[in-house]
Amino acid sequence: MRMKKLGFVIPWYGDTIPGGAEAELRGVAKHLQAAGTELEILTTCVKEFGSDWSVNFHNPGLSTEGGLTVRRFKARKRDTAAFDAVNYKLINNHPVNAEEEEIFMREMVNSPDLYDYIRSHSDDYSLFVYIPYMFGTTYYGILACPEKAVMIPCMHEEPYAHLNILKNAFEKAAGSIYLSRSEYDTTNSIFDLSHVKQAVLGAGVDTDFDYDAARFRSETGITDPFILYAGRKDEGKNIYLLLRYFREYRLRHPGSTMKLVLIGGGTINIPDDIKSEVIDLGFVDRRLKYDACAAALTLCQPSIHESFSIVIMESWLCGRPAMVHEGCDVTRNFAIESRGGLFFGNYLDFEGCIDYLTANPEKAAAMGQNGRDYVLKNFTWDIIVNKLTRFFESVIKDTED
Repeated sequence: MRMKKLGFVIPWYGDTIPGGAEAELRGVAKHLQAAGTELEILTTCVKEFGSDWSVNFHNPGLSTEGGLTVRRFKARKRDTAAFDAVNYKLINNHPVNAEEEEIFMREMVNSPDLYDYIRSHSDDYSLFVYIPYMFGTTYYGILACPEKAVMIPCMHEEPYAHLNILKNAFEKAAGSIYLSRSEYDTTNSIFDLSHVKQAVLGAGVDTDFDYDAARFRSETGITDPFILYAGRKDEGKNIYLLLRYFREYRLRHPGSTMKLVLIGGGTINIPDDIKSEVIDLGFVDRRLKYDACAAALTLCQPSIHESFSIVIMESWLCGRPAMVHEGCDVTRNFAIESRGGLFFGNYLDFEGCIDYLTANPEKAAAMGQNGRDYVLKNFTWDIIVNKLTRFFESVIKDTED
């Protein structure tokens, strides 16, 4: 079967903009194209998640970015205050009514021009693939051509996932792809997707890199043992919980030289009494990130809102174990399935994990190796591209029958 081109739909796109879904799409698109699949990125002119969603930073039209064809459409002006009022309720777990759900979806990032294009050019594409789940471009995009819609929702348990309005689109889609079994379970516990073709395919991970723990120590001067946090430094990633637990650990272990090393964008308020023990390296290049993973006692992923977690996979590829929050089904199950990490639900669990890894370096190394084997068996790009291609072909066949 020869596919027509695929249209990957995302609220914003750029070769270097941050975000897990954004990085996942870049990887999927570039590796699929390299394997011979014709595709385009369909997106708005908005710069990125952290920018004003009413501002058209890019020019509309066709461009080539990082070797990919990108087709941009103007975002419409929005009522930011109305959106923020509903979003505040959702963030704080307050109930919202049907009218507020309509406001939330209507006044977020949207492009009527994009939806008109999908409707009028649907014959030019085999499928439209939408990522991630909660944005207007996914909701209204699916409704524009549900029979050719495939989701990569990147969903996890959170208030946004329970918006009833989403059922209008998601339950009409032709297909849905999940990064983990836990994401599949969460999504199907909320929506009736019995008529949607579904598959748990995982996410692709770059594996062609080297790492050097000694190089990290030499370049940074960090010679003490350390816990590594890699990612955006904001409250939604549970970074302040990690800070509190690390502070408590140092108070309860006065002779310890353990450090907490942070890499990634954003700023964080570090308590004065542990400022000398918390080292924020900020945004670093890929080589230094991998070297940091290799040098760490463990990578700690405290977030409970993950649909995958590339940084855990990177830690495993560098031969080091991971510590994850038991409140995140996705990362906890990865740690269990791989035998590559430990999980914690409270401070004493956290302390026990650190003490165990410190006292058992051989077992820590074995966990890291288990994790590496798990990634290489399940998430290399050749494996993921093969799975994606077969899934897309099966959805196309179903839509044509």
